Amino acid sequence: MATPITANALLDALKDEGVTVKEVREWRTHNRNNKGPWGGVNGVMIHHTVTTGSKATVDICYDGHASLPGPLCHGVITKDGTVHLVGHGRANHAGLGDDDVYRAVVAEKKSLPDPNEQNTDGNIHFYGFECENLGDGEDPWPEEQMEAIVRAAAALCRHHGWSERSVIGHKEWTNQKVDPRGFSMDTLRERIGEQLKK
Repeated sequence: MATPITANALLDALKDEGVTVKEVREWRTHNRNNKGPWGGVNGVMIHHTVTTGSKATVDICYDGHASLPGPLCHGVITKDGTVHLVGHGRANHAGLGDDDVYRAVVAEKKSLPDPNEQNTDGNIHFYGFECENLGDGEDPWPEEQMEAIVRAAAALCRHHGWSERSVIGHKEWTNQKVDPRGFSMDTLRERIGEQLKK
């Protein structure tokens, strides 16, 4: 397990990877650490938001809602390819998932088991990126956004010395979720692997 990246190092890592970054409000101290631990960290989780409109998407990921307080991730990746930093620390994004999947991510296994349990708190162990998309399988994923997802995930993998096998989709963590929908996680991991060779 790795020590979570500092806020300053995260900002630098993203910029070094060629990501366009916007800092949102008090993101550096915005977290749910009072509700439980964060770290060691073991991977990066990718989500879709089921929202439309960049400002509304960023606001809800920062603020959360009545049943789930924010931050709902660490970064929001909007359709224009910008990564909006909304939290640093424990975030309400991963929820409970499968311990077999967790062990496979730690070991960076080439294939993941199908999740069938909700017995491990992913909010402790995963960075989370929420990606602006309706999640209906029809809303497009612009190349600028896909490239930002690749580079943002690669930035954290590079910092921690992880391979692309440390990046998973929410749907790979729990059978209670379907995100991200509209692209293949295997293809995304291939792209992240190529980025890490640069």
